[in-house]
Amino acid sequence: MQLFFNAEWVELSEKTEVLNPFDGSVIDTVPSASPAEITAAIDGLTKGAETMRNMPSHQRAEILRKTAGLMRERQEELGRLISTEEGKVLAEGRIEAERATETIDLSADEARRLHGETVPLDSTPGGIGKLGFTLRVPCGIVAAITPFNFPLNLVAHKIGPAIAGGNAVLLKPASDTPLSSLKLVKLLLEAGLPEEAIACVTGSGAALGQAICSDSRVRKISFTGSAEVGEQICRLAGLKRVTMELGSNSPVIVLDDANPQKVAETIAVTGFANAGQVCISSQRILATPHIHDDLLDALTTKVSQLTAGNQLDEQTHIGPLVREQDAQRVEEWLGQAQSKGAELRCGGERSGTVIQPAVLANVRSDMRMSCEELFGPAVGVIRAENIDDAIRLANDTRFGLSAAVFTQDIDKAIRFAREVDSGNLHINFGTAWRAETMPYGGLKDSGMGKEGPKYAIEEMTETKMVVIH
Repeated sequence: MQLFFNAEWVELSEKTEVLNPFDGSVIDTVPSASPAEITAAIDGLTKGAETMRNMPSHQRAEILRKTAGLMRERQEELGRLISTEEGKVLAEGRIEAERATETIDLSADEARRLHGETVPLDSTPGGIGKLGFTLRVPCGIVAAITPFNFPLNLVAHKIGPAIAGGNAVLLKPASDTPLSSLKLVKLLLEAGLPEEAIACVTGSGAALGQAICSDSRVRKISFTGSAEVGEQICRLAGLKRVTMELGSNSPVIVLDDANPQKVAETIAVTGFANAGQVCISSQRILATPHIHDDLLDALTTKVSQLTAGNQLDEQTHIGPLVREQDAQRVEEWLGQAQSKGAELRCGGERSGTVIQPAVLANVRSDMRMSCEELFGPAVGVIRAENIDDAIRLANDTRFGLSAAVFTQDIDKAIRFAREVDSGNLHINFGTAWRAETMPYGGLKDSGMGKEGPKYAIEEMTETKMVVIH
């Protein structure tokens, strides 16, 4: 495929192969852009930003609505493309395609709802006789820097609200999974988005990041990825609006009154979907004494039944990791945990990019698979003495994106919600759950700002205050 900027599809001499993570076969190639292409793309988007600023909101809504319709017509094609380039199983690829369509559809709704408000200036003596109101205006050019693990829906969560708010968009997809992004750009253009209003530039983030983030014409950056890269982007960005959706090592507290079978069935989904390559994947299971052993047995049994392999085989439960070096890292972290006293209850064997889903017991909070973001198909079970200890362990991290508790005690559930430092809190389900309508974002090193079309559009527009004297 080609990249797109300055209202045309562009080929470059240097190319990057896009590989199927399972077998390394070449799916397609994409151009490898340089900072010069980023600058040229931003040059073109300055005109696009003016076009979008002047476009009535109902037209922006219609473009997004038509895009969603085109996505529905191509749902199976999009789902299979997601699975092929990213590695998630076909069922998950299809679900992501459906969710991305919903995200674009919801963004169309928000394009019609963008409005200011009146301000009661006469609430103070100095404001008597004045009329005040606010206007919401686009930021201008929004840079969307997206990760590999949801190559369509997380792109939609950035592009949809940006267009709804009247912005032009510079999209930099993940190097491993650019094809879904390029396909979405084609559908947006087919739906009537002005060609000068979007650019999709493929290439290495390390090579292109500074050119994107340091250009003063980019007024908003929305990034999803690691905390380390997010911090670098913030340093480069300067005086820009930024939304950072960063990493986590999500805790699940399981109290004595929970049902161990129900918990095990849930964690087998929320800890292992997309081979654990989800920023809100359940990673640390904090179980109190009475339920600990029963939960560990139930979880081991359930996870042992999961099969890992070719993501395009309908019978496979868990696909490969996106790169072999990531699989090697996960294997290494599991080995380090065992060398420090953790017990491997099942799984953990690696073949290329595929790791059999693993459960480890006797995990401690100082082990890398607990204190850092694992991003792989494994969970660690940690014994917590009581709810006080469980909350302490849940908060003993620099992250705060998603956390969960299983209990039938409403007082303890509310205490969990009040005291655990996390942007998303789940009661009687795992951590890896997200609705497109909710305000999604983290605390601490897990980032700043919120996604979800209703909330992202606020991040991608600015407020003007008007006073009539």
